[in-house]
Amino acid sequence: MKRLLNILFWSVIAAAFIGPGTVTTAARAGSDFRFAVAWALLFSVIACLVLQEAAARITVCTGKELGEAIRMRFGVSPLRRWIPFLVAAGLILGCAAYEAGNLLGGVAGLRLVVDSSPGMLTVIAGGLAAALLGTGNTRWIARILGALVAFMGGAFVLTAIRLGPDLIELLGGLAIPRIPAHSTLLVLGLVGTTVVPYNLFLGSALARNCDLGEMRWGLTVAVVGGGVISLGVLVVGSALGGGLEYDRLAAVLEHRLGGGAGASLALGLFAAGFTSAITAPLAAALAARSLSGGDGDERWSSHSARFRAVWMGVLLAGMAFGVADVRPIPVIILAQAFNGLLLPMVAVFLWMTMNDRQLLGDEGVNSVVQNVLMGAVVLVCIGLGLRGLIAAVGSAWTFLGGG
Repeated sequence: MKRLLNILFWSVIAAAFIGPGTVTTAARAGSDFRFAVAWALLFSVIACLVLQEAAARITVCTGKELGEAIRMRFGVSPLRRWIPFLVAAGLILGCAAYEAGNLLGGVAGLRLVVDSSPGMLTVIAGGLAAALLGTGNTRWIARILGALVAFMGGAFVLTAIRLGPDLIELLGGLAIPRIPAHSTLLVLGLVGTTVVPYNLFLGSALARNCDLGEMRWGLTVAVVGGGVISLGVLVVGSALGGGLEYDRLAAVLEHRLGGGAGASLALGLFAAGFTSAITAPLAAALAARSLSGGDGDERWSSHSARFRAVWMGVLLAGMAFGVADVRPIPVIILAQAFNGLLLPMVAVFLWMTMNDRQLLGDEGVNSVVQNVLMGAVVLVCIGLGLRGLIAAVGSAWTFLGGG
């Protein structure tokens, strides 16, 4: 029973990265390229495990959260004190971008089965998220989100199995890395929606009072399970065969699998949006606290004005997009790409911190194998980030008439 509760607790990490961003980006990848970029999901799961384990290991071994460790590692001289603030600002902006996609995607799911205005549904969903965040109890929130993730995952995985994908083609897509033409931002989005920068701070905060074995077991089951759900979404998206609109996807699934498939998509999409609409503001506040004050600073307690101001600001930013009735899919994909660009910066700081023996001691510092794995992850993230930046600049240049 204890092991099951541990898995449910760590499932908050899966709840944080399996939002409408994952659903939209993975479904769009399947729709446009079938299984050709499935390898990016496999890489993302490995990268997520490596980085999340490192961030949580800091807390288990030192009692300090990731932000505190970064502040101690890089904020010791006047020239480098800006680094924690730069990271905090980037993470809060990234969380706000995610939150817009979370609420827009969740509301889009509801609108597949509920005839109501997007603005009204956004206010209701945002109000429910605020009420849950207002409790300030991260363990209680984590277990509720874990149960919702289990429901959401079941809906997508069962739908994918019923579609009966070509297993040879799927295995080929997982094993052979390639970036088809016009797929760069989607590949970056798949990485950015799974290896979420703010999740590293959330996982570090959750690791308080855990031991290494308990943390590694719960985290592995949660992340691998999340990867299976993401792959299921990609398979579901492949049923469309080009282009992605939620209502068209629901119609295709209903045609191929029966009337209940559209409802499963709607409820799964809402569950994805609602769980992530809670974790993004919470993670932003936890990151700001650990980078600015630390867990022991009463000015940053879970019920303090500062802590509440951060999560409320992120939540309101997301709600503003929903009330304005912005089209969800472009916003969601751009948010994933933005966070894919932010990830290399956070990953580099984490890698450097994990080699600080003075901070982590002999037990916590990276081994040779861990350094090789983390170095490979960091280098791939940097490469994808640079390629995504070039693609984004090229798209903007073309849009402005420069080429």
